[in-house]
Amino acid sequence: MSQFAINLLFVGASFALYIGIAIWARAGSTKDFYVAGGGVHPITNGMATAADWMSAASFISMAGLLASGGYANSSFLMGWTGGYVILAMLLAPYLRKFGKFTVPDFIGDRFYSNTARFVAIVCLIVASVTYVIGQMTGAGVAFSRFLEVSNTWGIWIAALIVFLYAVFGGMKGITYTQVAQYVVLIIAYTIPAIFIAMQLTGNPIPMFGMFSTHTESGVPLLEKLDEVVVALGFQDYTADVDNKLNMVLFTLSLMVGTAGLPHVIIRFFTVPKVADARWSAGWALVFIALLYLTAPAVGSMARLNLTTTIYPDLAGQVENVEEALQSSIQHGEITTTDAQGYALAEEWTNHPDVPEWMVTWAETGLIQFRDLNNDGRIQMYNDSADFSELGWAGSELEVNNDIMVLANPEIANLPGWVIGLIAAGGIAAALSTAAGLLLAISSAISHDLIKTMINPKISEKGEMLAARISMGGAILLATYLGLNPPGFAAQTVALAFGIAGASLFPALMMGIFSKRMNSKGAIAGMLAGLITTLLYIFTYLGWLFIPGTNMLANTPDNWILGISPLSFGAVGAMINFAVAFAVSSATEEPPQEIQDLVESVRYPKGAGVAVDH
Repeated sequence: MSQFAINLLFVGASFALYIGIAIWARAGSTKDFYVAGGGVHPITNGMATAADWMSAASFISMAGLLASGGYANSSFLMGWTGGYVILAMLLAPYLRKFGKFTVPDFIGDRFYSNTARFVAIVCLIVASVTYVIGQMTGAGVAFSRFLEVSNTWGIWIAALIVFLYAVFGGMKGITYTQVAQYVVLIIAYTIPAIFIAMQLTGNPIPMFGMFSTHTESGVPLLEKLDEVVVALGFQDYTADVDNKLNMVLFTLSLMVGTAGLPHVIIRFFTVPKVADARWSAGWALVFIALLYLTAPAVGSMARLNLTTTIYPDLAGQVENVEEALQSSIQHGEITTTDAQGYALAEEWTNHPDVPEWMVTWAETGLIQFRDLNNDGRIQMYNDSADFSELGWAGSELEVNNDIMVLANPEIANLPGWVIGLIAAGGIAAALSTAAGLLLAISSAISHDLIKTMINPKISEKGEMLAARISMGGAILLATYLGLNPPGFAAQTVALAFGIAGASLFPALMMGIFSKRMNSKGAIAGMLAGLITTLLYIFTYLGWLFIPGTNMLANTPDNWILGISPLSFGAVGAMINFAVAFAVSSATEEPPQEIQDLVESVRYPKGAGVAVDH
């Protein structure tokens, strides 16, 4: 059976499972559509939350970022897991006791203002749309390789599948589909990691294998990786970070963003009791940890595998580094190239040295090669390092970060069924989060905007129709933006976290813990946090992420105090808190009934079933 047929079998079977579950758990009411009827078991909800959470960024991009950036990119791990602790301890149980369907619901009622509700809807849509770009990008990468279609077609297929099960199933369909997707993605992530850890270190547990001895060279794996990347002009893989302020702010930005992400928060409205909200968050953290503890090992082993594929003589004990560098793999004669001089995919097959995985990934355009010095060999190194004495004219191989996890089984020559499994896992990761985000967007439009603010008399049937139409519209927008993304999947997602952390998280925290916070303070804070964060991001990444519209180049020299656009969410959150408290202190206190409401929400005890106000 060909690899394409195996991929089709795994991916097709997983799609049939998701759509079957959506039909079985079809939403029959708005309560089913928004919160799955409010009766989901904490372990089930924890697993669904983990799948909702572990997006294409976690599955596809994070190990790629760790592979390319080493320790410097470990902030992704620390920020995303730390945010879950904040969510479990400070937000989930209190929001569950409040007993509403959505985040704008809580903000609108707590701050007794439709203006606050509208600002929250805008913040939610901006954060969720930015986040969903990363999912569509990741799904496009997975589909384009494993179904052997173009990246564009991959994104359109992903959009169609999400449309089929999210629009009809609502939260009820999405919840049980996400449980299936979690099982698929965690098996797909860990099995290849176990195989690769065994190959490289003899240790079957990837997280321990990363600190074990590299079998071929006899030195610790991370020491070997440092030796290899330094030889190619890169910084040590385990090197510390110079810009500590930026790293701390980036980690904080991811933490507060995690705690403010609406598609994760609404998962805690689906459980029967307040205590179940805490348990859900605890179980989610356990299920997430299974993948997050494996990711650094996958990243480091992928980097070593890729580098030693290009330079086979660097894999063992190296006596002469210069000789090892000059014996990189050969390629065949190149007769046709594209406009930029890159070899066309079919040109890669002309030499036995070029592994098959490179040829198949070259067809997707996510790995590219050009022979700059016409020596018949492939060089891959840090372009800013000087290797002119070896006759090198620049790094000739470009590998998209997002393929590192998906290509890993092929790089390691694993069986075809493992490659099929990782195809299904990567696609499951992207689709599960996309569905949760699209539900958050559709409920904000149909429930918070149309039902609460524009037409309170709308029938339940009319609200369900509005929810499904708005979700269809959100899918089309997400697809368009996925075709023109502003960065790698994980970096695009980091921007969404910054936006959510700067706008929604402070409003939720102050709404729960400050009786003095009034509507004027909350609105001013949310607007200040959102606007300053967006302005900072757009200055470096372009207005609405449109290429060529940025006012400054996105380089450390141009960043204010060395703070990158990805890290600015933490600063935006501080601005939000400061403006909110200043405005609130200068204006009247909230009404007494709101202060009493805050008091009651702060004590989850005694509220078995959530209170609806």
